[in-house]
Amino acid sequence: MTEETLSISKRTNNRFFFMIAIGLVLLIIGLIIAANSGGHGGEHGEAAAASHGSTWVTRLLANLWLNNVYLSGIAVIGVFFVAVQYVAYAGWATVVKRVFEALGNYLPVGGIIMLVLFLGPILFTGHNPIFHWTDHTLTEVGHANYDPIIAGKSGFLNVTFYTIRMVVFFGLWILFFRWLRTQSVNEDLNGGLEPYNKSIRISAAFLVVFGVTSSIAAWDWVMSIDSHWFSTLFGWYVFASWFVSGLAAITLAVIFLKQHGYLRMVNANHLHDLGKFIFGFSIFWTYTWFSQFMLYWYANLPEEAVYFIERLGGYDNHYTWIVFFNLLVNFAFPFLFLMTRDAKRQMLMLKIACIAVLIGHWFDFYLMIMPGTMRGNSGFGLIEIGAALTFLGIFLLMFTKGLSKLSLVPVNHPFLEESVHHHV
Repeated sequence: MTEETLSISKRTNNRFFFMIAIGLVLLIIGLIIAANSGGHGGEHGEAAAASHGSTWVTRLLANLWLNNVYLSGIAVIGVFFVAVQYVAYAGWATVVKRVFEALGNYLPVGGIIMLVLFLGPILFTGHNPIFHWTDHTLTEVGHANYDPIIAGKSGFLNVTFYTIRMVVFFGLWILFFRWLRTQSVNEDLNGGLEPYNKSIRISAAFLVVFGVTSSIAAWDWVMSIDSHWFSTLFGWYVFASWFVSGLAAITLAVIFLKQHGYLRMVNANHLHDLGKFIFGFSIFWTYTWFSQFMLYWYANLPEEAVYFIERLGGYDNHYTWIVFFNLLVNFAFPFLFLMTRDAKRQMLMLKIACIAVLIGHWFDFYLMIMPGTMRGNSGFGLIEIGAALTFLGIFLLMFTKGLSKLSLVPVNHPFLEESVHHHV
């Protein structure tokens, strides 16, 4: 088997930098408009964040946090999917394995951004406006702001322990990513079964670590925004959203590479399997969504139902349309669009489905984060578009950098022949 090396042209890199520049310009214009507008809670533009005590600063932080959590999740899913292939002794995905690996290249950037976004506001103002529980007066007995519920959670939700968890999680994810990547390089250079066997052991350990850290990360980075509310299913729900988004990102990257003359060994059978994963885990995401919603609706306990009340009808129906859009794009569309065998084997159909899924699950995270941070004053305008474009450009720079470092084809992988002749 011959090597395939991805060459990233200066023109392509410039496009990514241009995307970042356009995003920053839109973000700055949006912030200027928001900072100088009075706004009302029902507005959906740049003025929306200025009223009812919410500020353009909170809106900025919420958008930066949203995009980084979303893309960091996709990045670690790349490492997770590599580990799954090794532990399952799977051969079909060998020809696209390097695409999975390259997603993890964003993790160091994501970790640094996450720390800055969390600790920066605390260092300057004493608390982070995204996370209500970071206000120390809420846990001071006798203070007018004292909150017994948040005080009861302060052993877990405190700035020091939260920061330690964040550093440990990203540290472990980056460590295992580098470890697996090193074995991948050794396999290319030296061949033999030793790198493959080591990768299986590393992957088995990582899956255990990922199971614990990804769930707690979901509690920390998303669920703790609504600090009075909790769900024992929330870790699974965030994982499902991350996983199907990661699968869509992988599939879209494979298609783009294939259309530009790379990954010549990839055929309709590999695309079919990737399409089946997207189809299947879109249903799994819906299962976790409905399981969580149905149990809370049936029990109808105020402390549990408040999460969905805020999103379905709360704040003058501010978020209601997103709930139904969420279900339409993340369940109904991929379910019906990818149901047939042919749809999962055609690049155009898969490309449309992947773009829809990635946009849909961005809105899923928007729905998880914005009601708890902006209440009824969130918007969708230049700030949201600018932040998304900026992060997308950074992510693509890191992803393509990771792809170009090694051959796209792991030429000494023991299951390469099986993957080349894969048929479903």
